Amino acid sequence: MPLISVANLTKTYVNDGVETPALRDVSFTIAAGEFVAITGPSGCGKSTLLHLLGFLDAPTSGTYRFDGRASADYSPQEQAAVRNQKMGFVFQAFNLLSRASVYHNVRLPLLYSRVPEGEWDGRVRAAVDAVGLAHRTGHLAARLSGGEKQRTAIARALVVDPAVIFADEPTGNLDSASGRAIMQTITGLNQRGHTVVLITHDPTVAQQASRVIRMRDGKIEEDRMT
Repeated sequence: MPLISVANLTKTYVNDGVETPALRDVSFTIAAGEFVAITGPSGCGKSTLLHLLGFLDAPTSGTYRFDGRASADYSPQEQAAVRNQKMGFVFQAFNLLSRASVYHNVRLPLLYSRVPEGEWDGRVRAAVDAVGLAHRTGHLAARLSGGEKQRTAIARALVVDPAVIFADEPTGNLDSASGRAIMQTITGLNQRGHTVVLITHDPTVAQQASRVIRMRDGKIEEDRMT
């Protein structure tokens, strides 16, 4: 059974009576353990798709099944629980608490999880170590480099041991060297068994995934193994 299954997914935004289609009959599946890059030009619908996959928005029509269950069958409270327990998010803007340490930023998802408090410290330190930041655990996020901030964000996504990591343009705010280091980290996580869905407009970044879904004008233009 696929971890993610999308069938004829459509999203249309309505503003002042004007309809703007963002997704048009999108269908695909993603198996557990895959590394999939969703790419395409700005405005093609890839970020809209990520929001639907991450339970951050609802489709206009079509079906999205996560872990065998249709998204429409989850209550808002259940969707929030899935986001916290089974999904990890990494964003272009990092979204860290600048005056909190690496440790406390990574610990944040655990405050809302079902993980026993006695396991928190071990989980945080393991996640920080997995991204190579053990030596920066006590540093404030404001004092980190861009690459270190993104690695902190990846550790925060990892700390609940999610079924899937959604990464939205994770190299977009980084220089080329830091971007390469982040992609090495993400690729390493996938090699250790994590499912990764990566949004990027950069074809070089997309090629590092094992599969590329290319979008244009809200539709899938190409779906291929790299």
